[in-house]
Amino acid sequence: MLELYGQIEEAVAAIRAQWDATPHAGIILGTGLGSLVEQIEVEASIDYENIPHFPTSTAISHRGRLVCGKLDGVPVMAMEGRFHQYEGYPLKQITLPVRVMKAMGAELMVVSQAVGGMNPNYALGDLMIIDDQINLMGDNPLVGVNDDRLGPRFPDMSRPYDPELIEVGLGIARKEDFVAHKGVVVAVTGPNLETRAEYRMLRMMGADVVGMSTVPEVIVAVHCGLRAFGVSVITDMCLPDALEEADVNTIIATANGAEPKLRSLVRGIISHDANKQ
Repeated sequence: MLELYGQIEEAVAAIRAQWDATPHAGIILGTGLGSLVEQIEVEASIDYENIPHFPTSTAISHRGRLVCGKLDGVPVMAMEGRFHQYEGYPLKQITLPVRVMKAMGAELMVVSQAVGGMNPNYALGDLMIIDDQINLMGDNPLVGVNDDRLGPRFPDMSRPYDPELIEVGLGIARKEDFVAHKGVVVAVTGPNLETRAEYRMLRMMGADVVGMSTVPEVIVAVHCGLRAFGVSVITDMCLPDALEEADVNTIIATANGAEPKLRSLVRGIISHDANKQ
């Protein structure tokens, strides 16, 4: 982990060469959800390949650029496309952008993801505001010698997602009249989807949805002192006794269809958080 500090500084220098503002929030956009950047007053757009130590996103529907500017007047930096363990990257590299957001001055990280719904009370296209998480990825981005400049050796994970913002998010959904649950996400490596037996196991463990991202980023956000708000979009239903074959195009289309709800939620959260400062 000791080499991370230098990598963060190099990435920050490359970004500041094109955008020297201080972001209030960093945003990570998942599968099919990149169109939120259209709401940003863009001041700089940087391809990941031009930022030192950033991986290249190979996931379907992920654009692969960092967009910097203002969202409803609030300075933000948004990742249009993220990285995954199943692409072959180590979790330290996957989560490097989170540390870069912190080093740029961000106070809040907002992260979205497409997930499979295992709670039978959920439906396709619903949103779930993440209240807690389970890490089943077989690794942790904090493994190794700890650099105290980046965070504590043993960060507390009793409340990884900001409790106040969870309630604000649920209130936004009620006001805008769309469904937003509150629940638990479990992260697995992928890239294959799970078997019926695996869905049963994950549900018994207490998870409402399953995905292949977000959990490592939130672990690092907690480690480096960023408040986190997470939202999942239910893009396929994973009910083992009524399991249908998953189709990637349908998953992406469902995520795209939920984007207006996600946009309202993210904009409301960031505006609320910035205005209370």
